[in-house]
Amino acid sequence: MKRAFTKLIWLLISIAGAVSIAIVTGIFNPAEKVNALWLITAAGCFYVITYRFYASFLAAKVLSLDPGIQTPAHILKDGVDYHPTNRWVLFGHHFAAIAGAGPLIGPMLAAQFGYLPGFLWILIGAALGGAVHDMVILAASVRRQGRSLARIARDEIGPVGGLAASFAIIFIIIVALAGLGLAVVNALAKSPWGTFTIAITIPIALLMGLYLYRIRPGRVGEVSAIGFVLLVAAVVIGRFIPGSFLEPFFSLTKNQLVVSIAVYGFIASVLPVWMLLCPRDYLSTYMKIGTILLLALGVIFIAPVIQMPAITRFVDGGGPVIPGKLFPFMFITIACGAISGFHALISSGTTPKMISSEGDIRAIGFGAMLSEGFVAMMALIAATVLIPGDYFAINSTLPSEALAALGFPAGRVAELSAMVGTNVAGRPGGAVSLAVGMASILSGIPGMKNLMAYWYNFALMFEALFILTTVDTGTRVARFLLQELGSHVYAPLGRRRWMPGIMATSLLVVAAWAYLIHSGSISTIWPMFGVSNQLLSAIAFGVGTTVIIKSGKAKYAWTTGIPMAFMFLTTLTASYELIGIFRDKAAKAATAAESLNFTADALLVLLMAALAIIVLADMLYTWYGYFSSVRKASAGEAI
Repeated sequence: MKRAFTKLIWLLISIAGAVSIAIVTGIFNPAEKVNALWLITAAGCFYVITYRFYASFLAAKVLSLDPGIQTPAHILKDGVDYHPTNRWVLFGHHFAAIAGAGPLIGPMLAAQFGYLPGFLWILIGAALGGAVHDMVILAASVRRQGRSLARIARDEIGPVGGLAASFAIIFIIIVALAGLGLAVVNALAKSPWGTFTIAITIPIALLMGLYLYRIRPGRVGEVSAIGFVLLVAAVVIGRFIPGSFLEPFFSLTKNQLVVSIAVYGFIASVLPVWMLLCPRDYLSTYMKIGTILLLALGVIFIAPVIQMPAITRFVDGGGPVIPGKLFPFMFITIACGAISGFHALISSGTTPKMISSEGDIRAIGFGAMLSEGFVAMMALIAATVLIPGDYFAINSTLPSEALAALGFPAGRVAELSAMVGTNVAGRPGGAVSLAVGMASILSGIPGMKNLMAYWYNFALMFEALFILTTVDTGTRVARFLLQELGSHVYAPLGRRRWMPGIMATSLLVVAAWAYLIHSGSISTIWPMFGVSNQLLSAIAFGVGTTVIIKSGKAKYAWTTGIPMAFMFLTTLTASYELIGIFRDKAAKAATAAESLNFTADALLVLLMAALAIIVLADMLYTWYGYFSSVRKASAGEAI
């Protein structure tokens, strides 16, 4: 009876999901506008089903996860990097680390193509691509003493492909951290409320770490309650910082913020994970998930209608937000939230060194990615409930006449500016339009109608918090990679507890991304980051496929092989087109310095694509060797 009831529940969830997808895609009632509730229902049902069935299939058949096997966190426990961590605390860290700017900004920018392409990519990409990507790499790293993606590539593919992957990964991390750090700087500059709240999360996290591991070991419930209360208090108190005697201490310039973030990144990379990094990320997850759930509640209450067309005229290119065509540029614009190579660095960086049991891999690797997919879906809704003309007026610098000529006249942008207390027109980049969309939805909740300005500023702070938790973890992961590579030149760098090596490599990483932010030489960083990030995902899928083949489970290689082929095709196409765009800009540049900058950007993209092709060629050669029985996998190579 119980089994029949369970089957009935899953059948009803499947039907609800299918009906929702049919309505969103226009199969049912194609002439009517779509309510945002259908997008939430479709995502919720689809993600729950894939987690229950597909993730279970991967865990049991493809990866053969065994809770009885000791993890590196126990075997190599050192209290600094390797430390067994409660499943939900680690889930919080992992989710906070992977969910940076991507799931918020990417869908916001890609909305120019219409709501439907982004909806389908987030829905399918997150469940059948991104979650598989994260879970497979996490399992591979856990079975290999918590080694990095670069080290796994070198061990499983070969020295040539491994070396190319190592250089590609380090380049991507530095560029990614610079771009993410710049987003934080822009969001918090001269914003004392947001800066205060973000700053206060640091001592709160230190208190939580000491409480959980020294004062009351293992009391996750108690420390969660303490952290939640203190976090809410920080948000509320932050509202009163502007205009107070404390304002000068938290109203920082961009250069002051660069220094502050660099100092934090260095400290977070050097201190033991249990002391600051993990509890702060866990704490940040409260605000992230809580805000997203509140946003979903707002959608349920006001049931907004999607204003953006399913498909816009810009799918063929020429859009005011993203200049390229739907393919391939949407797939590199929406990275985190669907598929992101940066996740592989976390799944083979901090997380595998803290995971207490292989039984936690499914919830952390697959589950956190689905959670991020839901975040991306909410960001897409926030973008598309705006009047299209207002969306383009905020996300481009085109005058209102030009937008009207394109068929998207501005509607309420002046009214929205008055409601949030600042001019939001001509603020490209996605952050402002996301804040406006979120504030519009949240202020629709009963009793919050007059809090539009509050929610707008809260949303900006929320975005900064999302991003900063990726910066601290990314810095630590880059430090791991530098230590691994540096150990071939100077052996002591490879020692896990050698503090001079830890501090030196951390300082190098922080100095690199802080310099890029300070120099202002990353004006074209986002398209380069999009291409390089997705090239990394293709490499990670290839590494995962290699691991699966060498473990004697080649019949399951399609789980990572199909997404790998799609990502290589997409990103190499995007690389080719982006090189052409940079070359055109270099030819039309007003100054020689500007032309040189665009030429350098084109060369960097070319270098990234070349490295990825080298890795792909080495992987194909390795696969040929195993399929033709020229080489055989040893027990140490297999999962």
